Amino acid sequence: QVQLAESGGGSVQAGGSLRLSCAVAGYNNVAYYLAWLRQAPGKEREGVAGIDTDGNTEYADAVKGRFTISRDNAQNTLYLQLDSLKLDDTAMYYCAADSLALDGLLSPRGYHYWGQGTQVTVSS
Repeated sequence: QVQLAESGGGSVQAGGSLRLSCAVAGYNNVAYYLAWLRQAPGKEREGVAGIDTDGNTEYADAVKGRFTISRDNAQNTLYLQLDSLKLDDTAMYYCAADSLALDGLLSPRGYHYWGQGTQVTVSS
């Protein structure tokens, strides 16, 4: 059974930065696709950034140039660096994993395993 645990969320002013971490356990995560997704109140869950087994990355247009996804296979950890944060970035952020991610790196439908989420709140 795969377990994912996010940390690093918090409250920050617009323009600030945060670094989210996701500890992955229960499998050899080198063979899995990983992603960060978020859900704001009243909105659907959306993909933010994904990384495949070769380290290739994909970002949602809304975060390109501001967010950076990375993975440390030795530490079994997924990261998301959030810079130049905006009010619209306020959401619950989830990490997710799947062996195939058949719907694409940014599609929530393609991920079987999910963490509990960590809240990011951006204020003016």
